[in-house]
Parts: sequence; C-alpha cells; structure tokens
Amino acid sequence: MHLAELNVGRLVAARDDPRVADFMSNLDRINGLGKRMPGFVWMMEGSGEPDTGNTENCIAGNPLYVPNLTVWESVETLENFVWNTVHRQFYERRHEWFEVLGDMHFVMWWVPEGHKPTLDEALERLEYLKNNGDSDHAFGWSYLKEAQLWKVKNCAAAAE
Repeated sequence: MHLAELNVGRLVAARDDPRVADFMSNLDRINGLGKRMPGFVWMMEGSGEPDTGNTENCIAGNPLYVPNLTVWESVETLENFVWNTVHRQFYERRHEWFEVLGDMHFVMWWVPEGHKPTLDEALERLEYLKNNGDSDHAFGWSYLKEAQLWKVKNCAAAAE
C-alpha cells in the first residue's frame, strides 16, 4: 500500500495578485523537488502552465482553494519531504499566502500501489475524517505511529 495525502489551502488573494506572487513563483520549484524525492509516487497535476502548480484544480468552482494531492511510498518518505527540505520553509510561511481555515483541511489514507486518487475521492476522505475522526479510512498525522517528524517539527496544531 502507498500513502495518499490531500492538503487544501485557500489563497488570501487571486493567483495573479502580488500578495501571493512569492508562493506562485515557487510552485514549480517545490513540486519539482517533491517529484524527485525518494519515495515520491504521483502528484495531481494542474494545467501544466508555468507557476500554476495544481492551482487549476479548484474546489467547488472557487479558484482560491488550492488542493495538493500526492501519493508516497511511505509515511517516512512524505515526512522527509515535508519537514527536511526547503518545503518546510514555505510551510512555515503559509500564513502569508493562505487564510486560516477553521475546518480540517488535511487528510491521508492508504491506497493500493498504482492507484491515482481523484480529487473527488480525496475530498470524500477529508469529509469522512471531519465527520468521523481518525480511522483506517481517513486519518491525520497523529493516527500514524510511524509518523514522528510532525511532532518534532512542531506542526501538530497546524497540520490537523
């Protein structure tokens, strides 16, 4: 089994607004790094246009919602990318580009090797987690015994 994850953010401004320019101009760099990481399996792609990342995949017709959907070989490989690369610097700056969402916006679940989850599937898992809490069907970092870096890197409150 592989680990799928969905993270949803809502930009503070339109994608072409100067307030989110630093985020937008680094999307290709960070996504490219992720794709080269050991343990990376798959990423939901956007339009393919430079500096758009996955932002073409809006949610409920709202272009300010930015979903990131990826699949990794293991918890450890995802954690390594998130917390031990330049990705962490951008994660720590998320308040500059994204609104604080009162609702849960992150979910993980296990998928069979070779499965590429759809955004609808991922949003269903997120909704399930919101309504039912952690389970084998949908979970956050705290559900995974092997997940350790999120604790050490002080993201517990922000990540779930």
